[in-house]
Amino acid sequence: MIGLSAEALSVLTGSYELYQRVESWLGGQLLADDVPIDAATEETDRGIRVPERLTLTVPRRAGGRSWSPVADDHPLAANGQRLRVQLGIGLGNGRVEWIQRGWFVIRDSGTEGDAVNVEAVGLLALLEEARLVSPFQPAGTLASTLRALVEPALTAVVDVGLTDRAVPAGINWDEDRLAAVWELIDAWPADAHVTEDGYLSVRPATQPTTPLLSLTNGTGGTIITASGSSTRDEAYNVVVARGTAPDGGQVQGVAYNYDGPKAYGGDFNPLPVPFFYSSPLLTTVAQCRQAAATRLATLKRRTSREFKVVMVPHPGIQVGDVVAVTTDDYTGLPCSVEALTLPYVAGGGSQTLKVRALA
Repeated sequence: MIGLSAEALSVLTGSYELYQRVESWLGGQLLADDVPIDAATEETDRGIRVPERLTLTVPRRAGGRSWSPVADDHPLAANGQRLRVQLGIGLGNGRVEWIQRGWFVIRDSGTEGDAVNVEAVGLLALLEEARLVSPFQPAGTLASTLRALVEPALTAVVDVGLTDRAVPAGINWDEDRLAAVWELIDAWPADAHVTEDGYLSVRPATQPTTPLLSLTNGTGGTIITASGSSTRDEAYNVVVARGTAPDGGQVQGVAYNYDGPKAYGGDFNPLPVPFFYSSPLLTTVAQCRQAAATRLATLKRRTSREFKVVMVPHPGIQVGDVVAVTTDDYTGLPCSVEALTLPYVAGGGSQTLKVRALA
């Protein structure tokens, strides 16, 4: 969760004024310090390759200038222009507490009548579109290989809690740069996301369980509903991770899910339901076991109980945050925020969250 003062957090429990400030940058040059906004919505889903998407509606003319992207260096053109988004929380008496929501690269913009419609996406889109021109053969360590793949488009910040290790010889990635990044992250194993400051943060793949916010159905305009859906699709209770030892032999690690409704050996299926994962970056049994356990935790989270939350916008919430959900059936149930929709403009509607139970 983006840090907020105690005063701002208290304001968010009731009615408050929400402000926004959108800057446009090209390289190191500020093109516009306050893009006028009629409507704006952020959508983020941690289950897709590029999680963030931002849509803006901008008046065609405002502040004595045209906001139609008629020139290559226009603030709303799609030639590398990046949007820096800040949101403000009104504290009363003219005071506003500002937080940075994130950086987005403009993907598309066009004029329709008196409005300019802008679509921007998270910075991982730079890696998704930058496919490898020739096969990439990594050398050095996991950290140095990661930086070689993402920089200078993104700056990778690797947590000191991660153990770096050498990359095996003979690995070859053909075209998909972003897929190579995620393969490296999974094999480490680690977790990665682009921060609100625009850095690629790489940290140990541990699921936090301490709630940062409590959400109660029927309190403060919050409505929480269970999804009412259940499926066997992609519901695995065993993960098998395989790699290649330095002598060329196969190494393998297995992780089992022993709890929950889809536990191994339970009513879900008395036989194992495995997910197979392999990577040449795994060279020991210990590495395979660790990667298998991390992947199993992710798979469990993606198929756990799902709730939809409709609430007054909270500009500090991010995907991956843990919230405590209270309904008629649950009290303080820890849940992970998997997806969100956040309106940036006052009166733009409620915020929605998709959360999944961690217990």
